[in-house]
Amino acid sequence: MYGNLALLAGFVLVYSIVAGRMQRSLVGGAIAFTAFGLLFGPAGLGLLQLAIKSEGLRLLAELALALVLFTDAANVEIPVLKRSLAIPVRLLLVGLPLTIVLGFVAGAMIFDHLDVIEVALLATILAPTDAALGKAVVTNPAVPSTISSSLNVESGLNDGICVPIVLLLLVLATEAAVSEAPVAMALMIFGEEIGIGLVVGLACTALTVPAVRFALARGWTDPVWLQFTVPALALLCFGAAQASGGSGFIACFVGGLATGALIRHHKHAILSPAEGIGETLALLTWVVFGAVVVGQARDVFSLPVVLYALLSLTFIRMVPVLLSLTGTGLSSGDKLFIGWFGPRGLASVVFTVIVLNEGVAGGGTLAATAVWTIVLSVVAHGLSAGPLAAALAKHEHSTG
Repeated sequence: MYGNLALLAGFVLVYSIVAGRMQRSLVGGAIAFTAFGLLFGPAGLGLLQLAIKSEGLRLLAELALALVLFTDAANVEIPVLKRSLAIPVRLLLVGLPLTIVLGFVAGAMIFDHLDVIEVALLATILAPTDAALGKAVVTNPAVPSTISSSLNVESGLNDGICVPIVLLLLVLATEAAVSEAPVAMALMIFGEEIGIGLVVGLACTALTVPAVRFALARGWTDPVWLQFTVPALALLCFGAAQASGGSGFIACFVGGLATGALIRHHKHAILSPAEGIGETLALLTWVVFGAVVVGQARDVFSLPVVLYALLSLTFIRMVPVLLSLTGTGLSSGDKLFIGWFGPRGLASVVFTVIVLNEGVAGGGTLAATAVWTIVLSVVAHGLSAGPLAAALAKHEHSTG
């Protein structure tokens, strides 16, 4: 245990010192931490012995996604969004559904042993993009602000939109075998999870934010402890909703949106501690992902799995983006750039772990396909972020 702690702490220490340089290079955090887990884990040198079971990985990944969902939703700037509303709205309301549909069609053609619900699960698991993996693009000053803000809003909200779809499909997949009316049962459970999640998220936020304002006005707060307010609120939303039979992810998503709307002054300063904790948990998830999941995925390498992974990162993502952005005035190069930068990451990891834990019949194939898609995405999008951003800036300058 102490050897694992020393090895992991040493790596985090080194990375923290050079994080700014790494994020500007071809090797971002997800690549570095996944590679570290793979290299030092059981499939590599065997120095990092993580005796973590599926429940432990699920808890780590869920907490990371809960914080990311909350802070991403809270960071949405409504005035900024209104100024460039057309692109992210099209990506979310047209591009995302088309991506799921196209992913379903491709999955049905490639995996003939999966049933309809399992194929739909696979398409939805791999539909959301990862804001953290796209940070090298959205924070690059060379990328036009319209494109970077649109990608940021899309990746910040599409995982929250996919949560209820995954929940509904999971209920359908698991209840079909035990219920005479699986659709009715699924809709009832789905409604309960969404409704409870909404109520819990709004209630926790409505009680917390006024209390914080009241305490701030009277000087009752402490600067050190105030850093824990938002992380604690996010985890309260998640835990209370899950314990009540609702969706913790919906609660965090709704609670984050409400918090962002209620806290307008110094919002980013208040949210930054939660963002730091969320990013730390996400990077630890990538270490476990590299050490435990990727190492095992080598045994399920197959042509259909890799074919779907490649299609997911290209055709399945890019065609819906191109169609959804028709008529926006963006150049073909801009549309292709947006279509390419749809990295898969934390949300897909969490959805995959949940599917495995729920015992879905085709869970092995779903997990293998998701893992290889994520691995290829981490490498391909990580390595191409800098060069393609520079190429886009050069093209914009020459045509501007």
